[in-house]
Amino acid sequence: MIYHSLRTLCDCEEIKGVFVVLSPDDEFFHGYDWSGFSGKLETLYCGGKTRAESVLNGLIASELEPDDWVLVHDAARPCLTKANLQKLIDELREDEVGGILAVPVADTLKRADEMQRVLHTEDRSDLWHAQTPQMFRLELLTLALQRCNLVTDEASAVEAMGLRPRLVAGDAGNFKVTYPQDLKMAELLLKERTCA
Repeated sequence: MIYHSLRTLCDCEEIKGVFVVLSPDDEFFHGYDWSGFSGKLETLYCGGKTRAESVLNGLIASELEPDDWVLVHDAARPCLTKANLQKLIDELREDEVGGILAVPVADTLKRADEMQRVLHTEDRSDLWHAQTPQMFRLELLTLALQRCNLVTDEASAVEAMGLRPRLVAGDAGNFKVTYPQDLKMAELLLKERTCA
């Protein structure tokens, strides 16, 4: 899965470097041949106990400039398309805050009680599924994660600072591989793209 995520990011001409943040004791990543990634790929062995901690450690270790844009992407989203990546960059390039790829919620959502019975149906008209990449300036994201690290995505840390990240419409194909059946769906999508 990580190969496909890295391939899309490294193939983007506007992305100057791709950092893979790994656990300090990772023994597996270096066992693969990553030489075909345009010299853009750099591994940082500074991962933390949480996503937020790993991202923050990676930002600090990256030695980028404070005003540089950074994109944080889940390796568990191997089906990111070049078109959606470019759309995110194009729509946020001049944005004051930054933002994320996201998809409007299509399913009906139910709120449950402690007995797993429906309390009520949620209004989904303004709800979106957050995706990655999430794109913010280095200094802003670093500060946001230093102040608020009990988050599941970078946008939440930026929101906790009182800012409002922009939602850039992606597509459902950029889903997070979470369950075993997701692997089959990802494999089908990636094969379809290879054949096209």
